[in-house]
Order: sequence, then structure tokens, then C-alpha cells
Amino acid sequence: MSNLKAIKRVSTSTGSNNKLRSEGYIPAILYGGKVSNQNISISKKEIQSLIDSETFLSKVLELDIDGKKEKVIPRDVAFNVISEEPIHIDFMRIVAGKKIILEIPVKFINHPDSPGLKRGGVLNIVRRKVELKCPAENIPNEIVVDLAGTDIGTSIKISSVKLDGNVFPTITDRDFVIATVASPTVIKEPEKPAEGEVPAEGAEGEVSAEGAEAAAKDGDSAKKDDKAKDGADKKTEEKKPAEKKPAEKK
Repeated sequence: MSNLKAIKRVSTSTGSNNKLRSEGYIPAILYGGKVSNQNISISKKEIQSLIDSETFLSKVLELDIDGKKEKVIPRDVAFNVISEEPIHIDFMRIVAGKKIILEIPVKFINHPDSPGLKRGGVLNIVRRKVELKCPAENIPNEIVVDLAGTDIGTSIKISSVKLDGNVFPTITDRDFVIATVASPTVIKEPEKPAEGEVPAEGAEGEVSAEGAEAAAKDGDSAKKDDKAKDGADKKTEEKKPAEKKPAEKK
């Protein structure tokens, strides 16, 4: 669990918040439980690495506010649209006995012990996070999936994952798949002929001697037909009477 020092904020105006950011702090709010909301600020330097992690919004933190420690969980982070720097954080108090819904990241272990992966299979991850309903005081950091013994064709479902007591997936109407071990995908290229090898008869781009001779005969016949057609056209033109011009008007 990460421990962070927080400072109370007296003013919540835009000007004071901008001043805090320029000094290296991120304005935040703490809410939840029977206690009233509290405006605080966190050192950007201390929390930046946590914000950049995939588990930030499901990670339990301990805030030290003027000597008083409270367990909290981040619920939202606002970023500047241009610089993408964090500009505000929402924290929720963890109240014992309350249940909350969170997306918990999935972690896969024992890859070398999977017979399917050893034989060239591929781990196809269907869900990198799973939404769980869990007690506020018992939030798992991750869902661990053991790949030992998985062969090609194996479907790893939520029922095969060990979850702590009182921790349940929010999807309850089916045993959904988290990942599968799939067959390797291999694309076989066509074999290239060896250098200097003569292509087989009838290969693309090759014209046989008989085909060439037939093509030549067809070409000669086509030329004869064209000449005959030209001669017939000339005779028809000679026999055609000349068109009479209309008489000129006086």
C-alpha cells in the first residue's frame, strides 16, 4: 500500500488551484462515508508514477492528512486536454463493510509451464481487466491466472480463477472467457523455382510452338479478311451516286 501526504485546501477558487499546480501540487477531493467532503492537494512528484500505472483506479492508498491517516481509493483523474497533465483527482474513503465495484487488472503467470505455448501456441487475451464487486477492505490488487498445464485449445474462464471470499464478478449470467491458448498462425509462402530452372510446360507467360504457329495463322487470316472488306467498301463507294445539291434560289 502506498502512503501519500496530503494537504488541506482552504480555497477552491480557480486562481488558487492554478497556483497550486504551478507549485507542483494537484488539487483533489476526498469524499464518502458519513464524513463531509474534504478538499486536499497532493504532490505531483509523489503520485505521478502511480497515476501512470494501469492499476491506479483500483489501488488502495493511504493518505496522511495533517497526521490523520485514511484509506482511500482513486475514482477519477482529470487531465489537461493539451498538456495531458493531471489537474484534479477524486478519492473515495474506504468504509468497512461497504462493497464497491472496480475493474481489476489480470496478470498471467507460469508461461514456460504451458505445453501449448511451448509448442508455438499463442496466448489470446480476451479480457485484460475484470469488473469485480468486493468489500472495501478486501480489494485485490490483481487477478492471477496460472497458465501451467494449459494446452492449445484451452479456454481459461472466470470459474477457473481463484478469488478471495466475498469477491465476485459483476457478470453472473455466464462463465465468461478471460483468455485462450490458440494454435499458431503460419502463412506458407509459395516455393520459388531454383535459379536456372526451366519453368514447366504450360506455365504462365510461356507460349508453346504449336500455340505460336496457330496464333500466326490466325493473324494472317485476319489480315486477308481486312483486305477483302476494304475492297468491298471501295466498290460500294464507287457505285453510290453523288448527292445532288439543292438549286440556288434566285
